[in-house]
Amino acid sequence: MNAKSKGYAIIVVLLCAFALTIYGAYSPARKAQKQQIVCVKFKNGVETAAVEQHMNGFAALKHEIPQIVNYTSGRTILPNQAVADYDVVHYLTFQSEADIKTFEKSEAYRQFRKDNQGVWEKTLIVNADIRQ
Repeated sequence: MNAKSKGYAIIVVLLCAFALTIYGAYSPARKAQKQQIVCVKFKNGVETAAVEQHMNGFAALKHEIPQIVNYTSGRTILPNQAVADYDVVHYLTFQSEADIKTFEKSEAYRQFRKDNQGVWEKTLIVNADIRQ
């Protein structure tokens, strides 16, 4: 291979590398197709520290379980100081129902449930499609 051919080959390789880098930077993120909503009512008298441990522990699952595409949470809001059926809500998004099942069977989630269910009065889990 002569010097001119080597120069062209290097330019082609660099252009390909650049194109792949741009594609990776601008390609769409993983698209969420399914969601799971987890509502939790804490037992009467549960201390704020236990609620915070629950909230932080659930949020940490996003970093431990790769099937979770996105996670948000919040406390329920009710008008006029009404009593809430549930205290907090967790929103998780996944790509598939299989990912939801993998999440539910994961050791990290099972350990979270074991560590926190003692302060829960009740929970409600709803799985749904995400409409685009």
